[in-house]
Formats: sequence, C-alpha cells, structure tokens
Amino acid sequence: MNEQYRTYYKVISILIDLFLINLAGYIGYVMTYQSVSFTDLQRINLLNVLLINFVWFNVTQLTRLYSDIFVKDAIPTIKQALGSLLLFAAFMGILIYTIKDLNQSYQLLSFTFVVFSGLFLVGKIGFLLFRRSRRESLINYKKVVIVGAGPLGLALKKHMEFDTHLGYKVVGFFDDHIEDDDEDFNILGKVSDCMDFVKGSSVREIFCALPDSSLDKINSLMREADKEMIRFKLVPDIKHYFKKNVKVQVYGHIPILSQRMEPLEIMINQVVKRIFDVVFSLIVIVFVMSWMLPLMAILIKLESKGPVFFKQLRSGKDNQPFYCLKFRSMKVNSDADCKQATKHDDRITKIGAFMRKNSIDELPQFFNVLMGEMSVVGPRPHMLQHTAEYSAIIDQFMVRHFLLPGITGWAQVKGFRGETKIDDSMAARVEADIWYLENWSFLLDLKIVFLTAWQVLTGHENAR
Repeated sequence: MNEQYRTYYKVISILIDLFLINLAGYIGYVMTYQSVSFTDLQRINLLNVLLINFVWFNVTQLTRLYSDIFVKDAIPTIKQALGSLLLFAAFMGILIYTIKDLNQSYQLLSFTFVVFSGLFLVGKIGFLLFRRSRRESLINYKKVVIVGAGPLGLALKKHMEFDTHLGYKVVGFFDDHIEDDDEDFNILGKVSDCMDFVKGSSVREIFCALPDSSLDKINSLMREADKEMIRFKLVPDIKHYFKKNVKVQVYGHIPILSQRMEPLEIMINQVVKRIFDVVFSLIVIVFVMSWMLPLMAILIKLESKGPVFFKQLRSGKDNQPFYCLKFRSMKVNSDADCKQATKHDDRITKIGAFMRKNSIDELPQFFNVLMGEMSVVGPRPHMLQHTAEYSAIIDQFMVRHFLLPGITGWAQVKGFRGETKIDDSMAARVEADIWYLENWSFLLDLKIVFLTAWQVLTGHENAR
C-alpha cells in the first residue's frame, strides 16, 4: 500500500477511536445522571475529557495499535486492542487514585469504560471483517524484477509472495548462469537484457541479488537504472553471518548490521521498564514484605541457626557481580556458593522447602530491584562459578547478561526453572532469555508477571 494512504488510514482510525471514546463518555454521562441535555454538561471538567483522550492516544502508541493496520493479522490486532484497553484502565486508575483534583464520578468513568470497550471491540471486529474481503484490493502492487536467480534471489521472491502487504509482484529474473527454465523461476534473460526489458515495460523497480563477485555488473546496472529513473535496490548476502532478522542502521553512508533487535537499547523503553520495576517492587515491599519479613524471620530462626537472609554473589548486567538476596532456606553450610539445590537436598530446612515450593524465598530480591541491581522480569542470575562454566559450553550464554537479571523471566514461565543442568534444557533456557531480549515489550513483562503469579498459585513441578 502507498505510504501516503497508510498514513490516511492510520489518522482515520485514530480519529474514529477518539470519537468513540468521547461518545462513550456522553453515553456514560446520560446513564449516570439520567439526563440527555447538553446544557448540563458543565458537570464534566473539560480538562478531564482532554486527559482521557490524551491517555488513550498514548496508550495506543505504546501498544502500536495503529501500526500497519492493513498488514497485521486478526489475532495480533485483537491482542493489541485488548492490551490497549487494559493499559488504559490501569493508567486511568492510577491517575484517579493519585490525582485527587480530578474529582470525577467513579460511576461515570465505569460506565464510560464499559461502553467504550464494547464500541471499540465491535468496531475492531467490524473493521477486520471489512478488511478480510478487501485486503488484496487495498494493496497497490508494484511490478519488479530480480537480478540474480541464486538462493538469495529466490528467497527474496518467496518472501515477497508470502508478505503480500509489501506491495510487490515479481515479474521474473535476470541471470547469466541459468539455462534451463525452472518452475521456481521465470528467467527473462541475461543481466545485460534487464534494462531493455524494464524500459519497455511497466516495471519501475529493480532488486539486485547478485553476489559480490559481480561488482562490475552491479555498478553498470546501477548507473543505467539512475539514467532511466528506475529505482535500484541492492540485496546484500548476509546469510553467512546472520541466520535470522537483523537490525540495520546507517552511520553516514555506512550501513551497520546488528544480529539482533534489542528494544531495551531505546531510552524510553528503559525508562518505562525502570518505572514499572520501582512501582511494582514498592508495592510488594509495602504490602507484602512489611508483614511477611518478620513472620519469615521468626520461622527461619526457630528451625535453624544462622541469618534470616542468604546473600550470594551472582552475575548481573554486563556480567558485573552483585549480592542477590533470598530468605535462607538451607542450614548454614560451606557448599552454598558452589553447589546447587537438588531434589530431596538434605540441606533444605522444612520451612525452606515450603518457601522454595511457593517461591517465597525469592521475595527479598525486590530490594535488589529497588536498588537497580535486578529487574522484576529478566534472565535469572547464576552463581559466578556456573556463569564461567556455562559460558564455555553453551553458545550465546553471555548474551543474556545484556539485561538486568530478573526475579522471574520468560524462561521460567515456559517451564525452565529449578536446578540447572548442562544439557538441552539449559540451552533452551538461554534461547528463551535471548528471545525475551529481542522481543521485550511492556505488555510482555505484564504477561510474564501474570503467568508467574498463576504458577505460584497453582504450583510448579520444578520448584524446589
């Protein structure tokens, strides 16, 4: 689809949803005050209305609700819609609780949210049904040719055919080294024939997937394309370096390829995650640790001699060591810093077994979060000795240390928790941690926190 039309549709979608939220506000007003008179609307503070619109708009920017609305499939669209509603409710709840001057009727806000949720979701479902039959017609396809019928060129063609929203139709290939026609190719001629074909057709874009050894051909074709005002795009062959999606940046005229996306390299994402960490850890410390700490201290002391807290050096962000806090769940022993807990470990006390089973022993780590040494969500930190061992055996193990370690993480909610062993399960844990690093979002953190709470309530077979 033309970028200009994408922008139009995005703006229209934003305006429709803002209209719906204000319509819902009016309906909520009628339901609350049993009045349909516009003259009574002075009960509504205009600044509050603007605040609600402002919060909704920014929430949808966080969830990327309006990005590529004709491209995204139905399930991701609905997920983003539901995520937007939940975040909107959460932010409004926080604002109402913290800003007393808002002075708005809770009944009015509740009616508004319920009505808006219904209108919004019905609108999104209606849009998806409308889009389903017209999706192809909304894309203005451009005819292109690919120069180079090797594996890279064929992969590019298949990708364009799979991702139809890119708006390309491959007319055929030009290559000097394929003689026989193949069902996967439509060979239109040799490389030298490309410009003559393009000039006599409606093709206005060339993708060049020739190898580096054909530099002279590439330069010649590029110059001819410029003369004829044909867009020329070079496809570099990077499969020997990267096996998946890469991040591309341009420093001046120099392209820089990174082997992974890292959302938490962006400052605003770091700020969002840190605010969440501080707020969430304060809530746990004030409302849970304030009464649980003295209770657990008494129980731990009654069963065995030693400190209430167990402090252990573990690998943190950038592999910097820090003291990770836990409630002591074992008898004091000399192997604590080198030997992991195992099933039926005789060092574990009775109260320690209970704490481990219910993840209570991890609660003091919220103090680590508050001090900035850990995050609520992230890769679990390992003992220094184990970090050295695993990094020598498991590829990409140290990549997980780009992030602050977490109290819980994607690997844990996927089932990789408990005793760590050097086998396929440990490699899977590392893979899950790297996936989290590459796919972080605030909604993903909320999902992991929810799943962790669910596992704590229902129990987990690997917890010990």
